[in-house]
Amino acid sequence: MSGEWTVEAIVRATLPVLCVLTLIEIGSGMVLHGFEATLVQYPTLLVLVPVVIGTAGNLGSMLASRLSTALHLGTLTFGTNALLVGHVLGTILLAGTLFPAVGAGAWLLTSVIGSPTLGLGRVLIVATLSGVVLALVVVIVTVSATYIAYRRRADPDDVVIPTVTNVCDVLGVLVLFAVAQLVV
Repeated sequence: MSGEWTVEAIVRATLPVLCVLTLIEIGSGMVLHGFEATLVQYPTLLVLVPVVIGTAGNLGSMLASRLSTALHLGTLTFGTNALLVGHVLGTILLAGTLFPAVGAGAWLLTSVIGSPTLGLGRVLIVATLSGVVLALVVVIVTVSATYIAYRRRADPDDVVIPTVTNVCDVLGVLVLFAVAQLVV
């Protein structure tokens, strides 16, 4: 990792990444627009969209932060590493417990505001399955982005979290709607 900690060095490292991620976010909006009819038909899915992608982004950010700290401390190596495996399993298990609560909350909110067109069981299945799949994607993206940053001698603190959260936005929408299409 580069030892240069100046504003100029950080901007030089992050500006190209942020430009690419901006284009990815535009893609996320276009994907979301493509599912507008489904969102109108099933308002609970509309409630789920920001919460699911936000939660996935948060899981990825936490994992990225832990991996970056371990790299800075010199306790992380890429390969067979108990620390890496523990962080990955922790992220997946956390997703398995968080996303059912997210689904229940979305269904409850939709029930309070209006009339949910999807039953609680289906919403829980959509939220949980989407969350677990997204957790797997988050792990792959986070570990890959951290490894690439490490190999390019870039500070993972500068590039991994923005990358993970933006990729989660796009893939979160795609995964949520793919699962919804299968379940609904």
